[in-house]
Amino acid sequence: MSAATGAAAAPAPAPEPRWGLESREAEARLRQHGPNLLTREQPRSAWLFLGRQFRGGMVWLLLGACGVAALLGEGADAVAIATIVVLNALVGFLQEYRADRAVLALRALTAPSARVLRDGVSAVVPASQVVPGDALVLEAGDVVAADARLLSAHALLTLEAALTGESTPVDKQVGALPDSTPLAERRDRVFMGTSVAAGTAVAEVMATGMDTELGRIAHLVRTAQEPQTPLQERLEGVTRMLLVLCVAVGALVAGLGLARGQAGVELLLSAVALAVAAVPEGLPTVVTLALAVGVQRMAKGHVLVRRMQAVEALGSATVICTDKTGTLTRGIMEVREVWPPEATPRVLEVAAACCDAELPAVGAQGPGAGDPTELALLAAARARGVERSDVERERPRVSEQPFDSDRRRMSVLRSDGVLYVKGALEVLLPLCRQVPEGVTEALASLAGRALRVLAVAEGQGPDERELTLVGLVGLADPPRPEAVEAVRAAREAGVRTVMITGDHPTTALAIARELGLLREGESPEGIVHARATAEEKLRIVRGWKARGEVVAMTGDGVNDAPALREAHIGIAMGRTGAEVTREASDLILTDDHFASIVAAVREGRGIYENIRKTLVYLLAGNAGELVLMLGASLLGLPLPLLPLHLLWVNLVTDGLPALALVMDPAPPDVMRRPPRRPEESMLGRREWTAVLGTGLLDAAVTLGTFLWALQHLSLEEARTLTFTVLVVCQVLRAFAARSAGMLHWEVGTFTNGALLGVVAFTLALQVALPEVPLLAAFFSLVPLDATHLLLALGLGFIPVSVLELRKLVARSRERAHARV
Repeated sequence: MSAATGAAAAPAPAPEPRWGLESREAEARLRQHGPNLLTREQPRSAWLFLGRQFRGGMVWLLLGACGVAALLGEGADAVAIATIVVLNALVGFLQEYRADRAVLALRALTAPSARVLRDGVSAVVPASQVVPGDALVLEAGDVVAADARLLSAHALLTLEAALTGESTPVDKQVGALPDSTPLAERRDRVFMGTSVAAGTAVAEVMATGMDTELGRIAHLVRTAQEPQTPLQERLEGVTRMLLVLCVAVGALVAGLGLARGQAGVELLLSAVALAVAAVPEGLPTVVTLALAVGVQRMAKGHVLVRRMQAVEALGSATVICTDKTGTLTRGIMEVREVWPPEATPRVLEVAAACCDAELPAVGAQGPGAGDPTELALLAAARARGVERSDVERERPRVSEQPFDSDRRRMSVLRSDGVLYVKGALEVLLPLCRQVPEGVTEALASLAGRALRVLAVAEGQGPDERELTLVGLVGLADPPRPEAVEAVRAAREAGVRTVMITGDHPTTALAIARELGLLREGESPEGIVHARATAEEKLRIVRGWKARGEVVAMTGDGVNDAPALREAHIGIAMGRTGAEVTREASDLILTDDHFASIVAAVREGRGIYENIRKTLVYLLAGNAGELVLMLGASLLGLPLPLLPLHLLWVNLVTDGLPALALVMDPAPPDVMRRPPRRPEESMLGRREWTAVLGTGLLDAAVTLGTFLWALQHLSLEEARTLTFTVLVVCQVLRAFAARSAGMLHWEVGTFTNGALLGVVAFTLALQVALPEVPLLAAFFSLVPLDATHLLLALGLGFIPVSVLELRKLVARSRERAHARV
């Protein structure tokens, strides 16, 4: 186990004459290999986003109805349907286009320039002009511009978490390793997009652009398949069913009309009326608004949505595959334990006296400069009142021996004559004459919990001998506190959390147990994947998908990007995430907290419940209209409602309450339910029973009204009364539609103020239609007297009252069943 640190200002190795290229040769290789750039996905055009809004079957069904209405000369119907399609497309377009622009604003270049040896001297060139054979000159803070093999290195440590998932700095050494060596263990090479934590080096470029490890991952991202979301698949199923229904109803009406000798125009008018009755024209807008509401709620919860359908898809997730470093953990080293505990201040004081890193000033923001392990030591020391700046002022350093991979220790002699040493315990023990009792057991305990152990010692004079071992420090990248609770909440919700990391298996298992991913006696197989490469992460996601699971994948590193693209829902980190990872994602966490994912799952589940109950509400209305129109046709009656009446009901008096229903908050128990089975249809037996039962109820009330009205009123008055009764029935029924099992007052009358406002507005609008001459003429209506208006209101209360009463009866039966 490598000790941390390296001299921050270590001298660069003296270049040898054979290193680097001549300028002429570099230019030739640039022409041969091309610029050192990754092939990025181009910003998507506005036309692409607009075109995506017209992909669903429901949209084409509505456009077909629009075309038929136009051919029949029903201009008002055609314009109304076309308007709703266009408005729906605009809402979806604006949301997705705005989110994509936000992601473009997050882009940043990884390495705009690089220092290379050209013509035997050091020169800074644009990173895009680095070519194979170039000699990169590296020092602390540099971003590596290409994949390169080390020619010389001095205390070199690199940060490769974005590429490999390895959370700790990697100790690099000169010496060729086989090409078959796992990526995380290739100590002889540095890689494009990683950064130098400490030390200096010269490295010969072996690959540039798309030939680098980063480029290979970029290729995987481009070839990964982006699946349909569960919502898209389920809505397509509903659309197919509605298409079949429209054809069947049209054939039935045509057959009945021909048998009665109806005229062609009258027959077509009846067919159009029934088609309008069968299709929920407001459904695309309702779904788009439901997702848009979810987008806004998620934005408040630190989740940026790039693709609207991913909002609901996250609520369908059965598996969350997540990276460890920076997602479940903080992504920075931290002192977790000091041994012996009673000597903690002294141990940290000695460690701080043997550091080169620099913390930001007290109260200032920023990560500091230097090796991450040293920064962790200094932060722990600061928390106990020890500042490195005070040590440097009071006891200036006289000399030092920096860390290197052979010595595996660092020592600093200060003006007080004390030699401060830190390094690997197995290296320091032979140099110590005094060792606290129990050190071996302490080492086993710390290492057994996957902590990185650093020994701290002190002595007199410049020689590293006859030291006194002061203690041990256990360091690790700690779990985020909120991630522990989020993992528990996900487990309770029936969502499996799978950790995929590039870290060592021992470290991965220890973190998994600390997070609660693994409980006592549980096997890590399938739950914890260590030393995972980009290809392996992609294979794991595909494996879960092949089992029928709905997979969400989170991550921040470049090596996470292909799996993010392949998953049903890709979630990238906004703060620490790599550019290519953000581009591959559907959602971006602006706070990088795993807990925000679980909160978004809750929101997604609530959105699905809202869409489903609203779909039941809309289809029940369509079923009632269909039975009304079909029943009148079978009885040989005139059309109870004209196509324009039905379109008004579907788009306004049904559509507006439906839009309010999707704004309902998520049910309180939504995260205590198991995830929906991926194969589960949006409308199961219970939902279709509700659709048909409620539709028959609406139809019975309205058809009965029409039959009575035909005997006592003119045809125009009968249609006006039936139209009004149907509107009141469906508007008031929205209160019962808020929950399948809870009464309206139990759900909360004022928890959805939009619904109250919509119901009042719609009823007032309906009463006004026959009274305003221009509107009355447009809709072919006549005014109703006060008696008929009160009758319509009374009849309209029947369906909602029956539905609420049915909930009470069902509840009584369940209680009786439970007692038995």
